[in-house]
Amino acid sequence: MISTQRTNSSLSPSQSPRSPSQSQPFLSVTVTDPVKLGNGVQAYISYRVITKTNLPEFQGQEKIVIRRYSDFVWLHDKLAEKYKGIFIPPLPEKSTVEKFRFSAEFIEMRRQALDIFINRIASHPELKQSEDLRIFLQEDEERMERARSQEGGLFKKKPADFMQIFKDVQSKVSDVVLGKEKPIEESGPEYEKLKHYIFELEDHLAEAQKQAFRLVKRHRELGQSLSDFGKAIKLLGACEGNSLGKAFSELGSKSELLSLKLNKEAHNLLMNFEEPVKDYVRAVQSIKATMADRASAFKQQYDLAETTKLKKINLEKLLLIRSEKAGEAEIEYKELEAESEEAIQRYETIVKLMSEEIIRFQEQKTADMGLAFHEFAKGQERLAKDIADAWRSLLPKLEACSPSS
Repeated sequence: MISTQRTNSSLSPSQSPRSPSQSQPFLSVTVTDPVKLGNGVQAYISYRVITKTNLPEFQGQEKIVIRRYSDFVWLHDKLAEKYKGIFIPPLPEKSTVEKFRFSAEFIEMRRQALDIFINRIASHPELKQSEDLRIFLQEDEERMERARSQEGGLFKKKPADFMQIFKDVQSKVSDVVLGKEKPIEESGPEYEKLKHYIFELEDHLAEAQKQAFRLVKRHRELGQSLSDFGKAIKLLGACEGNSLGKAFSELGSKSELLSLKLNKEAHNLLMNFEEPVKDYVRAVQSIKATMADRASAFKQQYDLAETTKLKKINLEKLLLIRSEKAGEAEIEYKELEAESEEAIQRYETIVKLMSEEIIRFQEQKTADMGLAFHEFAKGQERLAKDIADAWRSLLPKLEACSPSS
């Protein structure tokens, strides 16, 4: 059994634990206590999801349910299907490397990301009203499993098929957004500016995440080197047996201590810096998926509008010659006109929602990235001080053994 504990330091400002007044509406969710269940390829991690709320549409003020990753996927997909135009918070990716799937570090990263995912939904003015969210937060495991099993498509396909679908969707998103799939594409200075911003942001975030990964790796490599160095110097000191040997022994101990501090800071960098940046790389993918929905909606309303014009011209001709087909043509025209109006409404709704969503995204990104960089700076300052203090305390003893002194 594998279990890790929840740490508040891993939360973004919007997910920090709160003690709301009972008079104010609130919805607070915690994802905690990951536990490994099953064996072999059937093994998976379950989580306790704790909901506290005073909203009348929920069953009581506190509810605890057990959920697994596929339940979170179900919720994400249901919201993406029903809330076109809203940036659905991203899910953490699954590890495809067997040896990392159930490591304590990976499990904690997954738990943290799922906690952020569900709290972003719970704090969203539209998504928090979803009936699917209430099912996810309140129904027992048997009902939740039935809800998942009733879904077609992704949940009935093999893993290999799922990966192919994912690749196809990624390609489809890029093609639609970039306009490769169709000759008709929405244009306009504001939307072009938005697309340029999103693709540029994606590149810069990906590069920042890449360099953060390298920084974490460097801290761990330096920590391992100091640990190896400390062991070697302590053995060397044991051979001396005098003041020099004692100084070497202390040098080795300090090196091993600093190795622990470097490894701790590497973990902090991973959880509080690299992962938040990586989360926003995933968030940009969610925005691009919404842009693809917008592009599809634009094309649909454009095509229907053009078809409606042709139907109207044809109807007018039939009426002019008093054709017996005019009645049937008029019915088709009115049906198509209604469908065209609905398509225009869908497109305009997506445009309106996206305008609101991008403002909310930028505000949240500013807060979350500000916290991540603040934690990064604090950690580096703390580590630099610990390293300086450790070497400074050794200098008098090492200088006493030096011939020049």
